[in-house]
Amino acid sequence: MTSVTHDVPSATASRLGAGVGLAVVSAASFGLSGTLAKGLIDAGWSAGAAVVVRVALAALVLAVPALVLLGGRWHLLRQNRGMLAGYGLVAVAGCQLAYFNAVTHLQVGVALLIEYTAPVAVIAWLWMRHGQRPGPLTLAGAALAAVGLVLVLDLLSGADLSVVGVAWALGAMAGVAVYFVLSASETNGLPPVVLAAGGLGLGAAGLLVAGALGIVPMAASTADVEYDGTAVSWWLPLLALGVVTAALAYVTGIAASRRLGPRLASFLALAEVLFALVFAWLLLDELPRVVQVLGGVLILLGVAVVKLGERRTTLVSGRPGG
Repeated sequence: MTSVTHDVPSATASRLGAGVGLAVVSAASFGLSGTLAKGLIDAGWSAGAAVVVRVALAALVLAVPALVLLGGRWHLLRQNRGMLAGYGLVAVAGCQLAYFNAVTHLQVGVALLIEYTAPVAVIAWLWMRHGQRPGPLTLAGAALAAVGLVLVLDLLSGADLSVVGVAWALGAMAGVAVYFVLSASETNGLPPVVLAAGGLGLGAAGLLVAGALGIVPMAASTADVEYDGTAVSWWLPLLALGVVTAALAYVTGIAASRRLGPRLASFLALAEVLFALVFAWLLLDELPRVVQVLGGVLILLGVAVVKLGERRTTLVSGRPGG
């Protein structure tokens, strides 16, 4: 009996550790995308074209393993067609489309900050839809993370805001929130790779339609791409965008959300901002300022406080938070 009693906490700790590790890999992978894309854009690519290639390539990479894991259970796709459509068109294509429109009206940092208020939307959704009221620690962690993001994105000097731009950025925020909520669902029977492949494929199709309609400009170039004074062939960053920043990022993100729940997973994903700063420093020679480092510390502290809030909710309610 003693061994059984101790096995349950051990299994929970193992699941938590695996979830945190997967979330960090996902955040690092997503964080690399901006740096790679900036080099491509400077070389003549439009942001829309780079994203279409990124998403489509990731869908192709995941297609074979997704088919293997699906094992002929096509009924799972039929049963979850609504979820796949929402994931691909809202969490992938819609989110990207909204973000690109936002940055045409706002500074990139402002648009990114608004988009990364998604954890607040996740908390509100879980509260309204599932009655999972956030505790004081969770709210305190959210506040710390928000302050940290302000410092990391260096917005203290103020920024010009456009109502249209803010509306688009809120749309991107909603897309990120949908990503975390749908990724965390374990009742649909879809393996993470299948969900990622299906969603990315639909997302690529949606972005192609947006490009054909002229909503997202499409332009490509075969010129070399430069990173910190080193020129590389154009296909190398595209390959990394598809395999690392999309295929790997989405699969590990879904797997992390299923282990941690959407609330905690969404807060851990804030580490993407820190990784983006590191990659920009290494590949673009953009050094973070001291205030940004301080912001990073606050983000990590906020995540730790959120975890404490999750544990308190679990002890009080008898079920996992998120």
